[in-house]
Amino acid sequence: MSAPLLAVRDLAVRYRTDEGDVPAVRGVSFVLDQGETLGLAGESGCGKSSIAGALLRVLPRGTEVTGEILLDGEDVLAMKPGRLRAVRWTELAIVFQGALHALNPVQQVGSQIAEAVEIHGQSLTQERVAELLELVGLPARRARDYPHQLSGGQRQRVLIALALACNPRILVADEPTTALDVMVQAQVLALLEQLQQELGLAMLFITHDLSTLTHVCRRIAVMYAGRIVEEGPSEDVFSRPAHPYTAALAAAFPVIGDPAFRMRPSGLGGDPPDPRAIPTGCPFHPRCPVVRDECARTDVELWPVADGRRAACVRVLDGPGAGTA
Repeated sequence: MSAPLLAVRDLAVRYRTDEGDVPAVRGVSFVLDQGETLGLAGESGCGKSSIAGALLRVLPRGTEVTGEILLDGEDVLAMKPGRLRAVRWTELAIVFQGALHALNPVQQVGSQIAEAVEIHGQSLTQERVAELLELVGLPARRARDYPHQLSGGQRQRVLIALALACNPRILVADEPTTALDVMVQAQVLALLEQLQQELGLAMLFITHDLSTLTHVCRRIAVMYAGRIVEEGPSEDVFSRPAHPYTAALAAAFPVIGDPAFRMRPSGLGGDPPDPRAIPTGCPFHPRCPVVRDECARTDVELWPVADGRRAACVRVLDGPGAGTA
């Protein structure tokens, strides 16, 4: 059996602050094969974007990152600056969630795409920039525009073109549709799915919307308090969640055609824990609707569930469906 394209093992991210260290990611592991799309879901602050930043080593200076990020067997965390620069954008590329923050406001978008290609020593022509813009559904003439002259959806398409400029094998999409309206979200999702299939990209798709991931990902990993609490085939995780947090996350979004549509979405009480004060035992137990006494004492790891899933919940041992509320 061949090794995965990307293997993340026991990844931990700890931010240094004046108030003390903040453990944003706590022992996350997953694999990504060539041409596969893995979804990473969870509330804001659960560590999703910290994982994205760690993969490309673009986190703030002083951040402590441990574990392994194996790209074709080579540890990204051990790469020297020259090697890392060569890998970014040619092997690993990222689509950030805030296009206005990611793009230079005083530089034409075509020049920004060209710069990424030229930095990596690849030959460039205006035809190549035009080709990339047209690949993401924008006319070539938009290369002369500045970011403020484009709509939110158009700016997001420019970011995708920028990420694809050097033909990477892995695309990290960090909440690429968060700031867009529903119709534009659907267009961008369809574009990413089309590009993934046509170019054979492996993609890590990060979002808080679990229902979105079922349409674009074959597998889903759900995060809470810096850890993965459930993973498995996307449709199974969404329709038959084994962890109470996954069930609450799925119920937070309405499903068209659902006979109980009027009763959805339903909320989840409380807030995610402060990373500097993670509760003992299962970190979800203060908010869990089906909590047991043992949940406050038992630090549960991912346990096997039917259908190739794993979940970090003591109720998994009770049988199918036991983790849902």
